[in-house]
Amino acid sequence: MRNLAPIAIVAVSLVASPLLAQSKKAATKATPSSPAAKSSAAKLANTLACAACIRAEETFLASDALHGRGRATHDEELAANYLGSELQRYGIAPAGDGGTYVQVATLTSQRVASPPVLTFTANGAETKWTHGKEFIARSLAALETAGPLQKLAAVTDEVKPGAIVLAPTGTGAQALGGIMRKGAAAVLVVASARVAGDWESYAAELPEVGSTELGPARTVLVLNPAAQAALAALPDGTALTIHAEAAPNQPMHTYNAVGILRGSDPQLAQQVILLTAHLDHLGIGKPVNGDTIYNGANDDASGCVAVMEFARVLGAGPKPKRTILFVFFGREETGGQGARWFLEHSPVPIEKMVANLEFEVIGGPDPLYKPDELWLTGWERSNLGPTLAQHGAKLQPDRRPEQNFFQRSDNYALAKRGVVAQTVSSSGSKNGLYPEYHRPNDDIQHIDFDHMTQAIGSLLAPVRWLVDSEFVPAWNPGQKP
Repeated sequence: MRNLAPIAIVAVSLVASPLLAQSKKAATKATPSSPAAKSSAAKLANTLACAACIRAEETFLASDALHGRGRATHDEELAANYLGSELQRYGIAPAGDGGTYVQVATLTSQRVASPPVLTFTANGAETKWTHGKEFIARSLAALETAGPLQKLAAVTDEVKPGAIVLAPTGTGAQALGGIMRKGAAAVLVVASARVAGDWESYAAELPEVGSTELGPARTVLVLNPAAQAALAALPDGTALTIHAEAAPNQPMHTYNAVGILRGSDPQLAQQVILLTAHLDHLGIGKPVNGDTIYNGANDDASGCVAVMEFARVLGAGPKPKRTILFVFFGREETGGQGARWFLEHSPVPIEKMVANLEFEVIGGPDPLYKPDELWLTGWERSNLGPTLAQHGAKLQPDRRPEQNFFQRSDNYALAKRGVVAQTVSSSGSKNGLYPEYHRPNDDIQHIDFDHMTQAIGSLLAPVRWLVDSEFVPAWNPGQKP
């Protein structure tokens, strides 16, 4: 993990099959040329979520058969092809490679063969620390990085070119990127509560050289508190070396599923709304209570199902005035490479994209909110959330700003390119994310389908308003990433 017109929203949780059948039958009998029929179809499309569709799609994507949809695996490719076939079934045109629904992204990162090591000498004795113990290597720019230690008192301090910088406690992703841009060879920072609470999961993942969630290849290590204290006690200038052994290099790919619904209005069709989620998860990993499959039912099969439900409703109803891209990104969990590839190979110009709603972890209610509320990351950054709320969306600000959720999903790659892009979510705990986050028990048994169906249903009418409106979201002053 890193997402509505004064219209009364009918939130339908579980809709009985006979009612759905009757509604669909009535809709198919409607005469396209009849204004009354069009109005009826629009009302139906804006208020009904298909509980059976949601359950079926979620159950498949989160099944053991897909082995956790691990990045750069055949299982991730299967998920992308499945999502593409669903888009086709819902009447959405292909926008992937060669007239298909799938984009194949070629990755240039290098796998490593064993946990990276950080080495330094203090008081005449050599010390070696290992990924998964004293630190987690979040990303590596090269197999070997060496330089003198520089301890920063503040992120605004000058950086000596080529230094390995020990950043102040609490330094966020944007500040880390700023330190790297000042010429640091690597950045070391104490682990956030998020990483510290999920240390074993991060330790099980070996980094890739040239892969990073912060942009171009950089070396970023997160330290446990004891390791940070030990480095803080060393004098500036102490020689540090970060080393990793290369694994046999093989071409790697990640997979995006992409579909497009062209707008009906000659002018508004030039504007594009993106509805997105990420299709990957952690795959096969360290066993927990004998379970090795990290299913990712909430993170982020639930978001994929939400986007598919929008595709079903918008594909069946009156054609939207604006163009809509439905995108499912690969490799979000290990750096957002799928989203970055999409931006470089988009079927529409980036400057035509006026808004992106990313959907992530909506498979259960959040204890910090009312049961029918959802939250939007980066609420204060733009007028998108407040405007959608004025038009019926039960959206609230993100109440965990310390978690940096705005920067932890694929919306961030689009936001960095100027698109007003934010993430809708509804799952969490009092201190952070839901208890099953990045664990094998993030499975179908922990999905609250009543909540999920209600949450998706509550957004159908507001999203319909957005794709038909002339409203163009804007960043608030000083809040553009």
